Amino acid sequence: MRDAERWISTFLQATAAETNAARNTLLAYGRDLKDFADWTSVRHLAFTTLPRAAVEDYLISCDAEGLSTATRARRLSSIRQMFRFAHEEGWRADNPALRIRGPGATRRLPKTLSHDEVDRILDAARTKGRHPGEKLRNAALVELLYATGMRVSELVGLPVAAARGDPKMLLVRGKGDKERMVPLSGPARAALASWLHWRDAEDDRQRNSGKPAARALFPGPGKAGHMTRQHFYLLIKDIAALGGVDPAKVTPHTLRHAFATHLLAGGADLRVIQTLLGHADVATTEIYTHVLDEQLKDLVLTHHPLAKTKK
Repeated sequence: MRDAERWISTFLQATAAETNAARNTLLAYGRDLKDFADWTSVRHLAFTTLPRAAVEDYLISCDAEGLSTATRARRLSSIRQMFRFAHEEGWRADNPALRIRGPGATRRLPKTLSHDEVDRILDAARTKGRHPGEKLRNAALVELLYATGMRVSELVGLPVAAARGDPKMLLVRGKGDKERMVPLSGPARAALASWLHWRDAEDDRQRNSGKPAARALFPGPGKAGHMTRQHFYLLIKDIAALGGVDPAKVTPHTLRHAFATHLLAGGADLRVIQTLLGHADVATTEIYTHVLDEQLKDLVLTHHPLAKTKK
C-alpha cells in the first residue's frame, strides 16, 4: 500500500507541475486512484506487477457498485494516466490500462433555463439577503454569472482588484491558469458598482477596527478568503426557489449553460462563445447547438397545429 501511495503522490505532483492542472482536477485524480489502490490492497496486488485483467476486474466491480458510466470512464482515465506516467518513469515496462476500452461516457445535453426563468432568478437575487449588503452581493454574483458565463470557481475566486475602475471587461483566470477577457453587460456593471460601494465601506470599517481588508471580490471566512463554491451552490438554489423557479434545475453551471445557449440563439458566433467560456476545444462548445436543436424540435412538436394529437 505504501508503494501505491508513493506512486499516486508522485504522479499528482508531476501532473501539477507539468500541466498546471486545476486543484479540483488533481483532487478528482486523487480520489479515483485512492479507491483503486484500496481495491488492489485488499486483493494483495501491487502496482508494479498487477496485470491488465486486474484493471478490468476493478472496472467490473465499479459497474456492480452502480457507478455511472461517466464515473467509470473517469476512473479508467485516471488509472491509465498514472500507469503511463509510471511507464515513462521506468517503474513498469508496460501500461496495463492502455488497451482497455472504456465504458464510453454518454454525453448528455446540458440543462438550461428560459429567458423568463433567468429574469426571475435575477429579480429574486436582489431581494435575497439578511441585510442590504447581502442583497447587493447576491445581485452582483448572479448578474456577473449570467453576463459572463464564468465557471463558479472563477466567479467566487475573483480578486477585488479585477473589478476596480468600472471595467467593461473582466480578466478571468480559468482552467490550467489560462486567462481570458469577458465583457460585462450594463446591468452587471451596475450591480458590481453597487456591491463595490458597499464592500469598500465595509473594508473601511474593518481597517478602523484593526483587521485587514479582504482581497477577494466576494469575501468568505474560509482559508481561501473568498466565498466557497459550495456556499454559492446552496445560495443559488435558495434564490431560484424565491423566484419561483424549480431549484432542482438550477445550479451555477445551469446559468453558464443559459449564457451560452441564449447567446447562440441570438446569433453569436460559436468561436466567440468558445472564447468567452474558456473552452480549449470548439467541440465542447458545439454541444449548445444540439441544445437549440432540441428546443426547436420541442417547439414544433408542441405548437405546430399538425403535430397536435387529434381528439
